[in-house]
Amino acid sequence: MNTDKRRWVALIILCLGVLMIVLDTTIVNVALPSLRVDLGFTQTSLAWVINAYILTFGGFLLLGGRLGDIFGNRKLFLIGLAFFTAASVACGISGSQTMLIVSRAIQGLGGAIVSAVALSLIMNLFTIPAERAKAMGVYSFVASAGGSIGVLLGGFLTDNLNWHYIFLVNLPLGILVFLLCFFMLPKDAEGSSDKHVDTWGAVTITASLLLAVYAIINGNERGWISIATIGLLAIALLLLFIFIRIESRVGSPLMPLHLFRKRAVLIANVVGILWSAGMFAWFFLSALYLQLILGYSASQVGLSFLPSNLIMAAFSLGLSAKIVMRFGIRKSLTFGLSLVTIGLLLLARAPVGGSFLMDILPSMLLLGLGAGISFNPMLLAAMSDVEPSESGIASGIVNTAFMMGGSLGLAILASVAASRTASLTRSGVEAIASLNSGYHAAFLVGTVFVALAAIIAGTFLRSDQAIQSTEAH
Repeated sequence: MNTDKRRWVALIILCLGVLMIVLDTTIVNVALPSLRVDLGFTQTSLAWVINAYILTFGGFLLLGGRLGDIFGNRKLFLIGLAFFTAASVACGISGSQTMLIVSRAIQGLGGAIVSAVALSLIMNLFTIPAERAKAMGVYSFVASAGGSIGVLLGGFLTDNLNWHYIFLVNLPLGILVFLLCFFMLPKDAEGSSDKHVDTWGAVTITASLLLAVYAIINGNERGWISIATIGLLAIALLLLFIFIRIESRVGSPLMPLHLFRKRAVLIANVVGILWSAGMFAWFFLSALYLQLILGYSASQVGLSFLPSNLIMAAFSLGLSAKIVMRFGIRKSLTFGLSLVTIGLLLLARAPVGGSFLMDILPSMLLLGLGAGISFNPMLLAAMSDVEPSESGIASGIVNTAFMMGGSLGLAILASVAASRTASLTRSGVEAIASLNSGYHAAFLVGTVFVALAAIIAGTFLRSDQAIQSTEAH
């Protein structure tokens, strides 16, 4: 096989590895009600099935890229793939909440390594700008289309087998990709001479978020002003302060703080945190609403999410970039987030006896359209004010902020839903009506988060300057 063809084959193999990671972010959502029943999760503790993965994924995403620079991207890709596959098997055979949550956390660690070094491998394989653009287009499409495959596959496996297989399906795929990567990916060049790894930075920020999420999820049961809740939040803040101190002093920080002095970088990260706080809860709460309120099967839930996932995949193929070039970063991002806001607001009125065409489809279309439009300009905004050599770290930081915001947002909105449901149940309201009202309250809070993100983007981003800077890079 000639070198040119080998590079494109390597790209396909890398995309298969990334597809596994993307699948896992959506395939779990449709199985949440089954997991809840089988393993005895409460509505709030169920959020840990998602958050355990998100927290380690986001916490070690930047560290994974740094380790790839030092020890070699190919080696780290294989290690990350092995971790992810082994953790998937552990998830699949889990018989307790603890085993599943711990396994999901290890999955997130492996997924972070795979995702971080996959992009670097693609950049190294394709050095000619035109070819690199095509390769990134393929990668973006796989990353977006994987969401559609995940919701369909998750529904099919849960309905026809059981939830265990949504994780076990990763075993044959993981082994196949590992073997193909081992034989087809080129050997690593000599690693970076700078061997410093900001391990403590990754540990402190991840621990801080873990404690904050734990305190929020358990706040309803322990009391929001209890010693346990306040104490955990205080420790989380202390760890966040320690993280900032580490980043200000360490030689090779995970998150260079000087980047946040740049207006566009700061705004992009704030917007990403607020937007993801609403978006992650949309996936989580919508799946529960469809199954527990409307009585949908797992396959029907997967089909319900398909329109939004297909729209997001379509925009990844270049539609979003064309919109940004025509209207600018600020207007595109603000418009996209406004559509997401309206979509969440529509879900906040979905009734107990709702219909798909009238109560679900419009919101799914708006959410898919808004997310498809917004993600590209958010990344461009983050990279617009930085030097070309720092564009990779800037995009990595905003991706990390997006994951972390999603985790905190999911914890907050799951607690809001549970608190509202419990309050109405105690007052004598019918169980299904109480549950639905809890979802309404959570969707309204999510709407506020995303609306605030749209206002901040529209008010503080400098659209014309950002586009000129991005094009100059």
